[in-house]
Amino acid sequence: MTGEPRVPVIVLGGTGYVAGECLRLLLGHPSLVVEAVVSTTRDGGAVTTAFPHLAGTAADGWSFVTLDSALESLRFGRTVGVLAATPHGATAAILDRLLTAAEAAGADARVVDLSADFRYPDASAYEAVYLQPHGAPARLSQFTCAVPEHLAGTPARHAAQPGCFTTAVTLAAYPFLAAGLVEDDVFAAAVTGSSGSGRTPSATTHHPERHGDMKAYSPLAHRHEPEMRRLLAAACGGREPDVQFVPHSGPFVRGIHATVRMTLKAPRTSEALAAAAAAFYADSPFVRVGTTPPRLTEVVGTNRARIGVAARGRTLVVTSVIDNLVKGAAGGGIQWLNRLLGWPDDRGLSVPGPGWF
Repeated sequence: MTGEPRVPVIVLGGTGYVAGECLRLLLGHPSLVVEAVVSTTRDGGAVTTAFPHLAGTAADGWSFVTLDSALESLRFGRTVGVLAATPHGATAAILDRLLTAAEAAGADARVVDLSADFRYPDASAYEAVYLQPHGAPARLSQFTCAVPEHLAGTPARHAAQPGCFTTAVTLAAYPFLAAGLVEDDVFAAAVTGSSGSGRTPSATTHHPERHGDMKAYSPLAHRHEPEMRRLLAAACGGREPDVQFVPHSGPFVRGIHATVRMTLKAPRTSEALAAAAAAFYADSPFVRVGTTPPRLTEVVGTNRARIGVAARGRTLVVTSVIDNLVKGAAGGGIQWLNRLLGWPDDRGLSVPGPGWF
């Protein structure tokens, strides 16, 4: 890698938490370099004003720019990475404009969508969940959506990172469904930190309202539930399993803790099941499996996932933990971008967590 030119990256939706994590991770990436940080509300403002924790690094020289300014980097023959951390519903039209400009300029743009706009293969499926028209239906076939560990290679030119809840739950359930060890019936309860609600506070998501409290919301009606069914269908021969999902709002800032219950077709020991899942993820640099229930402190700030397996009779309980902003968004997105550019998944992502926070 020494001496190789770094690939420039455009970060869209530049003032949000996910964009901030993209920038933090890109600062340490040996092969990617931030070219533009796009914001419609802070054009010309210093990036470190929005993200003071990035001060003292190369970010000191960055300013937010408009999309028009960022498009100027799309020049003939140039490869450019794009991480879209813009809101769902707005992202599709923005990416359509960017890709149209890239095509006209002869630039090689490789996009990872971190919103929900390219998670479904057709516009009708998206519209059924998000209750609004898709902003660029003709582009849907150019994207593939999957947890990176569950799809080999790069079957499409661009990628979409699944939702953070979806990532945590499918990482836990997928290997057992794929091995045919369980029935096609998945119950999942997951607790997320307040950062999952984004930067703009509301009466129900503002951290002072969540601190010291915990509650379920949208039980059996959360928009990630159909996304989980669709992605887990790939492990079930194309059949969508019956997923029942109950999300919870937790009294912490970062991370997701998911508890997934499935029914074994035949009794097996916890050790045997953990070994099967570990074998499934043997080639993944980020996923580790064992019989000890994992803790959020093992993964916060990193792109890692930790999975714990417990079984009694025909009952299988799998717990998984991820950082919602990293493995569930920015880190998973950079993992996809690495792959789109022909690099190892873990390039620039093998960073340790803080341990205490």
